[in-house]
Amino acid sequence: MTKYRARRVAQEIQKEVNDILQKKVRDPRVEGVTITEVSVTGDLQEATIYYSTLSDEAEDVKEVQAGFDKAKGLIRKELGARLQIYRTPELFFKRDESVAYGSRIDELIREMNKKD
Repeated sequence: MTKYRARRVAQEIQKEVNDILQKKVRDPRVEGVTITEVSVTGDLQEATIYYSTLSDEAEDVKEVQAGFDKAKGLIRKELGARLQIYRTPELFFKRDESVAYGSRIDELIREMNKKD
């Protein structure tokens, strides 16, 4: 039952964080960022929020991470007001590497098809 609840809370956090980023956060560093997944611990004390960016350049990735680190308090406060849970989880933001990995695989496949 706790896995089911953690999954529901993770989905709700993902929905709310997307909404908060669009309506409340005014930092230009986090514009155009997509929340791809949220992972919540079984006790709902920590939530890891995975995001993807349009740019894969290291400088842009650092800027986005800095923007999230700056906005973390506001996002957590807004989540606390919106979620109906006892304690708002501690938030951690990580870049979702699977999008970049998938793009690299596509690129390799295209190169192989060109050689044939």
